[in-house]
Formats: sequence, structure tokens, C-alpha cells
Amino acid sequence: SVELSETDKELKVVAELPGVEEKDVEVLLNNGVLSIRGEKKSESEDKGRRLSERYYGRFERDLTLPAEVQEDKVSAAFNNGVLTITLPKSEQARQRARRIKISEAAPH
Repeated sequence: SVELSETDKELKVVAELPGVEEKDVEVLLNNGVLSIRGEKKSESEDKGRRLSERYYGRFERDLTLPAEVQEDKVSAAFNNGVLTITLPKSEQARQRARRIKISEAAPH
């Protein structure tokens, strides 16, 4: 599962990758699209299993970012199966955001 959150200064992506090791994950950023790729490997080659609902194999998730980011300042951390990617917004993206005043609606 993936969660994308946004503040005035940055975007943050948190992806839960249980059973995946850091060395099996790749993070790419290209033209405003963040890609998370990896592979969950089977822990055993036991062919005698009667039932397996566990997922193994390659995965890829692409997220179109809602704002421009400073690509050279993006960071990623992996801890206990949770990947956290921090993407600082570009100066232009931060300046584009502006607060809209909300007023009472006129009676109809």
C-alpha cells in the first residue's frame, strides 16, 4: 500500500513493502512520475505446500506527482519494510499555492 501526503514545502510518499529487502527496491523519478520497483522473493522452494496466498514476484508502482519537486534533494529511507520518500517542492511549486478566501454565499 502507498500513501502520498503534501505540505506547503514537500511531498511525502510512504510505501509498505512487507517481506521485501532494501536491496530489492528501486526508486526512480522521471518527468514528474515517481516509480517504485522491486521484487519479493520466495523464502523457500517448498513445492509441497497445499495452499499459499502469499505474493511473490516483481512489482512496480508509478505515481504522478501533483507538484514540481527539487529532484536533486529527494531522499529515501527504508526501515522495517516501510519505504519513505521525501520530495521537497520546487520554489515555483511553493509560490503557486495561494490561499483562497471563503465568504458566505449570497442568498438565492
